[in-house]
Amino acid sequence: MENREKTVEVLNDLIEINNDRADGFEKASADIKEENIDLKAVFDKLASESRTNVIELAGLVGENGEKPDSGNTILGTLHRAWIDIKAGFGGDDRHSILAECERGEDAIKKSYRDALQENELEAGVREVLLSQQQGVNAGHDAIKALRDAQKVID
Repeated sequence: MENREKTVEVLNDLIEINNDRADGFEKASADIKEENIDLKAVFDKLASESRTNVIELAGLVGENGEKPDSGNTILGTLHRAWIDIKAGFGGDDRHSILAECERGEDAIKKSYRDALQENELEAGVREVLLSQQQGVNAGHDAIKALRDAQKVID
């Protein structure tokens, strides 16, 4: 029973951070200015990826006889508020947007890394998390590459 409880806790934590990621990218996509419109497709894709992750994770929580979380983390909510404040003071240039997105991507990468270090996870859950981690890592790398390319231009 302890393994099931730990598995559900890990899955619910990942649901929350995927909700944070999706909300963050959806917000970034909605707020994007015309000169950065090319980022919209990237942000929309990553938001969709996290929404799909949430559905998959919620299914695993349900298979363990529990109700999945549906909210966000406090830190994710604070991060989005910080982005709003920063944009209000002129921090909405392309490099700043991408740097903030990368900070969020660093957080979700760490969450998956930490989750996969749990020894009590069932094998099927571990496989799903490894698969999702690959997508998260690819998303992080894409954002980082865009940010680095912008640094060169600036």
